[in-house]
Amino acid sequence: MKVTEKDVSYVADLANLELTDKERQRMLKDLNSILDYVDRLNELDTTGVPAMAQVSGTSSTNQTGTLRDDVLRLCLPHSDAMKNAPQTDGDFFKVPKVIEK
Repeated sequence: MKVTEKDVSYVADLANLELTDKERQRMLKDLNSILDYVDRLNELDTTGVPAMAQVSGTSSTNQTGTLRDDVLRLCLPHSDAMKNAPQTDGDFFKVPKVIEK
């Protein structure tokens, strides 16, 4: 499977990116290079290699493989957060519109 210029344009549009022709060509080359590498990896014989859920071991982590335990902490009260906001409607932060579509 090869990525086409149409694919790159479609994904760029979904990500709301404006790519120059040079950037679009580089992205096309890079994505196809990645897919070629994955195809090469798929040629490897992995018989007898156990499947892994994650690549990090548990030697420096706890039993679940996470780096730290989740600890319940008090959060900032809503009223205090609203006091620190430059603009609110009373319940929510007001921010400038950033998506044109």
